[in-house]
Amino acid sequence: MARFNERTVTGSPVTTPSAAPVAVPHPGRTLALTSAATAVALMTYTAPMVTLPETAADLHTPLSAQAWLLNGTPLGLAALLLVAGSLADDHGRRRIFTAGTLALGLTTVLGAFASTTFQFTLARIAQGAASAGLLASSLGLLVHAFPTPHGRLRATGVWGAFVSGGIAVGPLVAGAMPDWRVAYGVLGAAALLLAALGSRSLTESKAPRPGRPDVLGALTFGLALVALIAALTLGRDGWLRAPVGLLLLASVALVAAFTLVERRTATPMIDLGLLRRPAFLASSAGGLFTGLAVIGLFSFLPALLQQTLGMSAMNTAWLFLLWSGLSFTVALQARRLAGRVPPRLQLALGFALHAGGVLTMLGSLSAHSWTRLLPGLILGGIGSGLLNAALPLVAVESVPATRAAMGSGAQQTFRYVGSCAGVALTIAVSTSTGGGLAQGADIAMAVSAGLAVGAAVLLGVLRERG
Repeated sequence: MARFNERTVTGSPVTTPSAAPVAVPHPGRTLALTSAATAVALMTYTAPMVTLPETAADLHTPLSAQAWLLNGTPLGLAALLLVAGSLADDHGRRRIFTAGTLALGLTTVLGAFASTTFQFTLARIAQGAASAGLLASSLGLLVHAFPTPHGRLRATGVWGAFVSGGIAVGPLVAGAMPDWRVAYGVLGAAALLLAALGSRSLTESKAPRPGRPDVLGALTFGLALVALIAALTLGRDGWLRAPVGLLLLASVALVAAFTLVERRTATPMIDLGLLRRPAFLASSAGGLFTGLAVIGLFSFLPALLQQTLGMSAMNTAWLFLLWSGLSFTVALQARRLAGRVPPRLQLALGFALHAGGVLTMLGSLSAHSWTRLLPGLILGGIGSGLLNAALPLVAVESVPATRAAMGSGAQQTFRYVGSCAGVALTIAVSTSTGGGLAQGADIAMAVSAGLAVGAAVLLGVLRERG
């Protein structure tokens, strides 16, 4: 008996012989579920920003180890995003999305019961690993549900806006709750609900390739990132110490091993030939410098405000809503720039605005004036919105459509590698100067602005080459 394949042509199902049945995705439902789950993932990521002092006190975390409370989730994300993207493309995007969302709910609830820094850090790393499956598969699902360029532009713009929305709402939820543990319970329950909805409402899609998952590549890449982030975190207490040097050497050796594995395997996590494409380089550089310059600074700045200006967690969250709320609004409307401003130019402009905004905030903590932060938060929020809108579009356009989840995973891997390094760098610079936290914050802001300017220049060069 002949089998039939369903395809959509101008909105109507068509059957063709000799192929397995393929369900037609529901674009609106796919966009709603993937965007909502992405927002929850970013909420769990940003929730500790305003509760860091309370969480550190509750878990008896010393200052030298507080970077781990923030870096656990981006470490898990960076280590597994490439793996998750490859698995989603090859073995089912809905399957990886649902598994990641379910795991995010469970690990977030477990994090609420942590009683030590080690337990909480493990829970955060597990949250990041779960979020990797969710985030990498989301864009793959969207590319399948929105096959036209116009539809893809709209979908990635909305998805990018919900990245900003999650960043905006996470601190508010955490600050509004009576305890940071309650906030984690609420976010975990939301993720579990979305996992149940996704398993029933999303349509499966994949781009199967012959061969097995790249387990050795995943292992070498993940260990390389763990060694790098551990070195950056321990470096605060002295960069010339033997453990730091050994971890950096181990990271370099593991990256070399990963490159060798990827060149020899039949089904690599990432096609290294993509590094010759200006579009893929722009996507990777955009993700890396977003983590280094933007996420790194704004992850620790709320704690700096509480410790230098004496602001409460809730007041800090409301203040940062100006930045993150503008980011959400701009990202949602940035698709209107398409056709007039190329995505890579949007990235360069976003970094330039971030740099300008951060430079206007210099001296505000020393002057004990939160109002002096407002112009910088406005400029930075606009810049962040442009970045969050352009990054997912550049990611999916820099690779073949059948490898959309891998492209998303690659770009977001660079984003969260940069985030881990940026958080460690910001904490190290802010807390290592002899002039106090306010002076250290100024140095950290200047470093962030310099990195953003470098990113804008680099993206401009790549755009000209492309």
